Amino acid sequence: MRLRVFTAGRWTAWFAPAALTLASTLAIAQTAPAPAPAAPTDETDQEIISQDVVDNPGGDFSRPTDLFQIRSEYKTAPGSGAQKGTITEVTTERLTFRLDQKYDIAPQWVLGLRTDLPFATKDPINSYNPSGDFVYGIGDADVQAALINTINARWKFGFGSRLYAPTGGDVLGSGKWQIVPGFAVRYALPEVGWGSYIEPLVRYDQSFAGDPARKSISNLQIQPTFNLGLRDNWFIQFYPSPDVRWNFGPPATGQTGRLFLPFDASFGRKVADNMALSLEIGVPIIKEYPVYNFKTEARLNLNF
Repeated sequence: MRLRVFTAGRWTAWFAPAALTLASTLAIAQTAPAPAPAAPTDETDQEIISQDVVDNPGGDFSRPTDLFQIRSEYKTAPGSGAQKGTITEVTTERLTFRLDQKYDIAPQWVLGLRTDLPFATKDPINSYNPSGDFVYGIGDADVQAALINTINARWKFGFGSRLYAPTGGDVLGSGKWQIVPGFAVRYALPEVGWGSYIEPLVRYDQSFAGDPARKSISNLQIQPTFNLGLRDNWFIQFYPSPDVRWNFGPPATGQTGRLFLPFDASFGRKVADNMALSLEIGVPIIKEYPVYNFKTEARLNLNF
């Protein structure tokens, strides 16, 4: 397994403009007043709302927040070898800037917007990179919009869609435009732990344009998140990413079936009122459809 480390000198020229753009966006967003939320109906509702506002780490689909996130991911996955029919291990390192913003658009309705800008290095072997060298650049960027309804203090649901653009080309990206509609339901669990909740999310990833030489994408993605709040602002999340997959598209390298089922969990701590740190680790349990061999991701959330 090869592990390469990002260095400041290598990435500064790319990250500086992106960071300045995000900082400007954050400053503009803070000047826009938001409508006051509806008043809670009883003390139990008030307690649940307080837990979400004060102790929730942020970033979940059905409770959008004004959030700036930095994610650093390391992942290995099966890939095609230099000789036809052989399999090698492909290493991907990705540093992603995420910006989430919410807008109260009607009583009990919120519009959540999200955009990701990834910078990646990867060493696949294909016709665009026959020697399997590490290639550096921008990965596939995406934007997302979702409508969220608050039924009551415990229940929320939301639906929306994400659009991926093939900005990573044929080495650092899929080479395809992708549309990913999704739906989620969220239920608060204050009895289990402060700020705890369950939030199953289902979405479908479908490619629809791009390089005709690249494989099409068509797979169901499931994210059965369970967030457990612990003492001193610590938390554990089971399945914080939509990594459970059922592939309906062309077989991937090394595929023997359709299902990918990992053990995926993260643990972290809210270190300040507007800051949370977490580390996610994913390993396969069932790898008929091989999404990855191993994954780890560190996240820094900054609420504003």
